[in-house]
Amino acid sequence: MTQRGRAGARPGGRPDSRRNRPESETRDTPAPPRVDLSAARARLREVVEPVVAKSGYDLEDLSVSRAGRRFVVRVLVDRDAGVGLDDVAVVSRAISDALDAADESGGELLAGEYQLEVGSPGVDRPLTEPRHWRRNTGRLVEVNGLVGRVVSAGDTGVALDVDGTTRELAWAELGAGKVQIEFKRLDDADFGEEDEDVEDDDEDEGEGEE
Repeated sequence: MTQRGRAGARPGGRPDSRRNRPESETRDTPAPPRVDLSAARARLREVVEPVVAKSGYDLEDLSVSRAGRRFVVRVLVDRDAGVGLDDVAVVSRAISDALDAADESGGELLAGEYQLEVGSPGVDRPLTEPRHWRRNTGRLVEVNGLVGRVVSAGDTGVALDVDGTTRELAWAELGAGKVQIEFKRLDDADFGEEDEDVEDDDEDEGEGEE
């Protein structure tokens, strides 16, 4: 996951100057104020979701957690064409600018410093929305006790190839799917080019001998 650090949730905010002080000077530091993380997440989502959508992506998840005196805001985005490092950088800048503007216009969204992390979901993300299934066409998945390859995902549901038989599953009867990790079998691997190189080397060695 690519991350973008942000020290200071308020305009003009500064990193904690006590970070490098001796322990004797910091042990009596008061605990950070209690924050309703659920409410903070809802406020952040109101700001972030429109920005992500305007950039052409879907907001898959937004979470807020505390790491010491700092908060960590994690944003996961995705789209049909996939998300690369350049995409993450663009979306991260757009979100960061929107959060700064929201802080300046309506007060801080989080009390204190926070770090913004933007990335895309991994293969372990549950398939719960039609777009998730569509984006995993061709992959092996497990759902409702079945293991099959996603053939298509349409308006009514999903078609799975289960051992050569196509199974149609409606959205209403689908549970959360899970992508299965596949490893290429050794006997299916193509070593043709390497074999040719070995043969060429053997011929070269033979020509040099008298």
